[in-house]
This record gives sequence, C-alpha cells and structure tokens, in this order.
Amino acid sequence: MIGVIDTDGECAEWAFPAEPGAVRTARHAVRGALRSWGLDAVGDVTVLLVSELVTNSLRYASGPIGVRLERRNPAVPGVAGGPALLVEVSDPLPDPPRERVADSDDEGGRGLHLVAVSARRWGTRHGKSGKTVWFELALPGE
Repeated sequence: MIGVIDTDGECAEWAFPAEPGAVRTARHAVRGALRSWGLDAVGDVTVLLVSELVTNSLRYASGPIGVRLERRNPAVPGVAGGPALLVEVSDPLPDPPRERVADSDDEGGRGLHLVAVSARRWGTRHGKSGKTVWFELALPGE
C-alpha cells in the first residue's frame, strides 16, 4: 500500500514500501499526477526515470521509498531556467548512487546515465535519514 503524502496544487508526494510492486505503483502514481497537471508531454521520460531510480532504491534499500514531483513556475522569484518539473526519489540509504558505464550485454547499470542524458539538471543530497536523487526536466510550451 502506498501513502499519499500531498497532492495539492503544484506538488505531489508519495511513500512506497520497499516491495516488488513499488516500481509499477510509482509509475502509475506519477503518470496520474502529470496527466492531472496537463503535463503528458513529459510523461514518458518522467515515468522512465522514476522507474529507474525507484528500481535502484528497491534493489538496495529496505525502508520506504519517497517520490516527489514539483511543478516549478518561472514567475516565482528565485526560480531560474524557465518552467520545470522537479522530481525527487528518496530512500533511507546514506550512500549516493554512482553513475557507471554499462557494457553492451549488461542487464542493468544504465539508470543514472539515462537520468544524466535526459534531465536538464540532476544530483543527489543527503537528508536526515538517507539520500535523495533528484532531476529537473524543462516543461515545453509554458
């Protein structure tokens, strides 16, 4: 079962248990939020990147996995770079993930590379109880 933390306005946040169905459930939750905001244009790439990051968290973490979306408006003072969607995936592990080069026959190891080449910006930060991997996508046509 997922816990919906907040879905008011321009922010949506969920907590998923570290269980096999978390990736699928996260994809559906993210796609639903983007659809409700009229952001279908970035839906596929957002869902792909969230799937990769939640899969990484699921592989290594035993605690809850947080997913947060924030639609950023360029009219807000201090927000640079134009309209954007900020996506954050958090887990209780303190160690940041490492981007690596996957061999052509590797079945995994491409998640952070996909984030790096698809997002306008991305990074990691430490939190009170773990880490957050975040990425930002430009919102076209706004």
